[in-house]
Amino acid sequence: MPDETKRTAGPAIYAIDPWVPGKPRVRHQLLSDDERTLLAKIASIVRFNKGEHIYHDGDAADAVFNIINGVVTALAEGEHVMSFLYQGDLFGLSEEGHYSNAARAATSVVAYKIPLPALRRILDKNADLDVDLIVKLCEDLRLAQRHALLLAQKKAATKLAMFLELQEHLQLARGEPALEIYLPMDRSSIAAYLGVTLAALSRAFRTLVSKQIISSRNRHHIKILDRNALNRLADARSNET
Repeated sequence: MPDETKRTAGPAIYAIDPWVPGKPRVRHQLLSDDERTLLAKIASIVRFNKGEHIYHDGDAADAVFNIINGVVTALAEGEHVMSFLYQGDLFGLSEEGHYSNAARAATSVVAYKIPLPALRRILDKNADLDVDLIVKLCEDLRLAQRHALLLAQKKAATKLAMFLELQEHLQLARGEPALEIYLPMDRSSIAAYLGVTLAALSRAFRTLVSKQIISSRNRHHIKILDRNALNRLADARSNET
C-alpha cells in the first residue's frame, strides 16, 4: 500500500470488493480522490502509543477512526479480542450514541479521526461513499464469520493454524510480501483472539515448530515450512471431532 502519512492525502479505506468481477483478490482503495479530499476537510490526525486505549466500551461515540499506520486491537467484554485492524481499516462502531466495543493500540498508531456529525452530513449527500462503506462492512462481516468459525474449534493447534492462515491471507491482500507471516501483536492478544490461555497458545506454537510445520526467528515472524500440513490442521471440517 502507498504511504498514507501525508495530511493532504486524506482517509483511505481498503477492502476486497466482492462485486467487481475479474478484480484480483487484493485490497484496493475504495475512495476516489475527491472523496478522500472531502473527508480530509473534516478529519484530524491523532496518534496513540502502544498499549494506549483509544476509547472504552460505552464511551460517548463522537468519531470514527481510519488507520494511517499501526495496528489496533478491538476488544469486547474486557479483554476479549474481537479483531486486529490495520492500515486502511475503519473502527468506531457505535450503538445509541456509545461505542459498542473498546479499541486499544497494539502498536504505535497514527489515524484519522472523523467526527460523526460531519461524516453523516457528507454521507447524506454522497451515495457513492455510502456504497464504499457497505463494501468495507461486508469485508468486516466476512472476517467476523471466520473468527466465529475459529472460536468454534476445540484444539489450540487448530485455532493457531487457522489464525496463521488468516494473517497470511490478510498480508497478501494488503499487497505485502509473505515469505514470512508478520504478527505485530503480542502473544497475550493472540491468545485472547483465539479464546485460549497463553499457556495453551505457547504449547500450540511448540507443537507446530516441533512437527516442522512452521519456524520462527522471533516472536513476531513466522515461516511456513509444511504448507500441506498447516492446511490440513486448519481445515475445520477435518477437526470437528
